[in-house]
Amino acid sequence: MNGAGMALIVVGGIVLLVLVWAIATYNRLISLRVHMRESWADIDVELKRRYDLIPNLVETVKGYATHERETLERVVQLRNAAAANTGAYDSQASDESALMVGMKGLFALAEAYPDLKADGQFLELQNELALTEDRIAASRRFFNANVRDLNQLCEMFPTSLIARGFGVEREGFFELESEAERVVPRVELG
Repeated sequence: MNGAGMALIVVGGIVLLVLVWAIATYNRLISLRVHMRESWADIDVELKRRYDLIPNLVETVKGYATHERETLERVVQLRNAAAANTGAYDSQASDESALMVGMKGLFALAEAYPDLKADGQFLELQNELALTEDRIAASRRFFNANVRDLNQLCEMFPTSLIARGFGVEREGFFELESEAERVVPRVELG
């Protein structure tokens, strides 16, 4: 084999390696995007569960705190806004933060009514909401880990070239404001 033939084989091998690397990188980016979307679906299921629990909780509180109409209506408005938001993850997180701060007002209201705090239905709803919040937090951590991995690939060289070339973009994290994260209800018996 002459020198030109050998050079052609070497160049062909290098081109083949670069092509295999580009395909593997693209597949990894797409796989991460699919994992991220799947983990968002898990969050969405838990958010819908929360949205279903809130009206029941509000109705239970209404029976005890009839003159606290403004707080109850505010929670319902925030719940409806959060449930209607189907935008970007960071937009959803903003609505969720507002809802959780509104829920803080609802639980503060419940503290003023000892009969309500002892009501079996209220305690059950509060417990279900606490469990749902725990599942949302776990799902949010999983989602954010997938977003982090995708964003790292989109920013690191040379994988950023493949990401840009195929239109794979950075995604936003699903983060709540610190005040909203402290709202998670805890059932205290006795």
